[in-house]
Amino acid sequence: MLLLSFWRLAVPLAAQPAAPTAVLTQHNDNARSGANLTETQLNTNNVNTNQFGLLFTRAVDDQIYAQPLLMTNVSIPGKGTHNIVYVATVNDSVYAFDADDASVTTAYWTRSFINPPEIVAPRNTDMTGACGGNGNYKDFSGKMGIVGTPVIDPAGGTLYLVARTKEFGTNYVQRLCALDLATGADRPNSPVIIAATNSVPFDPYKQNQRPALLLANGYVYVAWSSHCDWTPYHGWLMGWNTANLLEPPVTFNDTPSGSQAGLWMSNQGPAADTNGNVFLSTGNGTFDGVSNFGESFLKLANDGFTLSVASWFTPYNYNSLNGSDQDLGTGGVLLIPGTSLMFSGGKAGTLYLVNRDNMGGLSGISADTNIVQSWSIGPHSIHGGPTWWAGPNGSFAYVWGASSDHLRQYQFTNHAAFNTTAVAVSTTTGGSGQPGGILSLSANGATAGSGIVWAAVNTSADANQAVVAGTLHAYDAQHVAHELWNSAQLNARDSLGNFAKFVAPTVANGKVYMATFSGQLNVYGLFPPPQLSVAISAGVLTLSWPTNSYLLHYLLQSSPELMPPNWTNTTNTVTVNNGRYQVSVPARYASAFYRLKQ
Repeated sequence: MLLLSFWRLAVPLAAQPAAPTAVLTQHNDNARSGANLTETQLNTNNVNTNQFGLLFTRAVDDQIYAQPLLMTNVSIPGKGTHNIVYVATVNDSVYAFDADDASVTTAYWTRSFINPPEIVAPRNTDMTGACGGNGNYKDFSGKMGIVGTPVIDPAGGTLYLVARTKEFGTNYVQRLCALDLATGADRPNSPVIIAATNSVPFDPYKQNQRPALLLANGYVYVAWSSHCDWTPYHGWLMGWNTANLLEPPVTFNDTPSGSQAGLWMSNQGPAADTNGNVFLSTGNGTFDGVSNFGESFLKLANDGFTLSVASWFTPYNYNSLNGSDQDLGTGGVLLIPGTSLMFSGGKAGTLYLVNRDNMGGLSGISADTNIVQSWSIGPHSIHGGPTWWAGPNGSFAYVWGASSDHLRQYQFTNHAAFNTTAVAVSTTTGGSGQPGGILSLSANGATAGSGIVWAAVNTSADANQAVVAGTLHAYDAQHVAHELWNSAQLNARDSLGNFAKFVAPTVANGKVYMATFSGQLNVYGLFPPPQLSVAISAGVLTLSWPTNSYLLHYLLQSSPELMPPNWTNTTNTVTVNNGRYQVSVPARYASAFYRLKQ
């Protein structure tokens, strides 16, 4: 009797999740924690170059600025039930790919919101006054159709997104679209042309829909910033009642009698608490503490008719931040789970911890004594949002600044404040310039050895106004000085390609879905076992497996028992024959079991 077994049998099998995990919104939840805490397949033991890497890619028609989202058990008409990863591009296209099956290379459905030549996605060159004009606007390298990450309503089976179009040469339109998850078809009352007035009219040409969408308490929220501070513009937030998108949205303009103060947060989304209050940060702009709130953290309440400021914080040095383009609003906000605290940072490299029930207003002195805590990480601007994990050794926030900074791990102590000295920093650094590391985290609850910080980083050059190469990293979340893996270690196999600026990794069900600016979605995960075959002749067993398998290191073992206390290593020479590794061994026992161990 002979057992043909795979290398996975040589190590303990990862427990399979009771149900697959969905990722419905940017950074996983409305607190914007960036954490998937139901990941049972990936851990610190198996995320390494031998067992983990690039599994497959999916071609799309342009750059991906939106974080990929994943919905489980979607019933596709005529094609069965599948886990689907949704990908949106700057060419105003949406794709619904199989999230698991590498052999299903074609999307189950695609949706385009353009109809050339009359209706196209706007381009950076259309923003004629941005960055002083004369072709200097390079925050985008081309098209700017769908930029903000969509959001999924699982109960309604709906994907919400904003599509921007340039129509008949001069007309710029933004639409809120609600799509059927199974087919991509429009939901009732979709799409809605976005228009509003709050002291000043909304301008669909100059307002840049960059932040991720938010779904909270029956409203879908959309936020806007600018194109390179091209005035006039304002920080806008609008919320539509999902029960009837045709109802006028609730609106908020953060500088109704001033200007600027965009809501952009490096593509991160506004956060929300369980009461439906919305939290965000604003950029350079007018501040008076009454109706204009540039350089501020805001808590907004929705009474069903309007959005109003319920609490706010503005740094004491807001004038200096404004004058030196050090806007607070580059960083996304994190609502720390189980507390009433909010954590964020901005372009000046300062981190702030505030009480979101009473955010502190403006202290008006030479320090921010009106908040819980603040500290500097040096000349490293903060983009994206922090991630959070309550692990076996305590609770931590993770931050990676720009300009050759390191990943930093800060411990949250006594459920009240941070130790402002990082307990660990990565040995690797990001590239020069912006934006630094864009983070996510996966773990199996608080289980030791399960926590991994995932970071997408510009590899060398500044990615702020150029398309540059990127690297995906994985670090031990219990101590980030321990790097587990990165895509450059075996670059020919695992290369990330062009870095997708500001886009966090999406981690679910043993896979990491990574947007790129290379016209493709990259899917990383644990490698499948190689096919081990056997031939028997004259008492000699010849075992073989493909040379193109992901098995880089091997050990062939034998035993007279299927589940023995010990296996015996074979020492026979491995040869290559017809594209397969091959080893011949004598039959050691009347009944023998063989396994290939990695």
